[in-house]
Amino acid sequence: MVTVKLLKPYYIKMSADYIRVILAYQYFSLLINNQVYHFIPVEGKEIRINRKTKQVVNTETKFAFQKGNDTIYITMKKLTSLTDFMDQLTNIVEPYYTDDISKLEDEKNKNIFNEIERDNILRLIDRALDEKDQASFNYLIELL
Repeated sequence: MVTVKLLKPYYIKMSADYIRVILAYQYFSLLINNQVYHFIPVEGKEIRINRKTKQVVNTETKFAFQKGNDTIYITMKKLTSLTDFMDQLTNIVEPYYTDDISKLEDEKNKNIFNEIERDNILRLIDRALDEKDQASFNYLIELL
């Protein structure tokens, strides 16, 4: 029988599409047949969750757990079948779902818009230089 003894993220990375729970030594351990096995970052080191579907996407990733010289490998698919694992994982990532995805997308779009605007100003500066238009050149430089 496999149960989760401890599941704490080392840190969490977030993007518009995924929440990545990064794991490390001493932050993840399982009880396997009443023996405590500690996570070792030999194979898989992260849990990747799709922010829109709230599903774990790296189900084929293998995680290594060690007790002394004994090492056991368990896939994410097996871990996600454990109710206590999913309960603890949900508690960890739940606050990251509330960060509005549209805010991240709006910020990305705003950055793209600013970059295009800046490129246009640079082109206008080039034109003002070609036409030797000092007034336009000075005005455009101030916009940068």
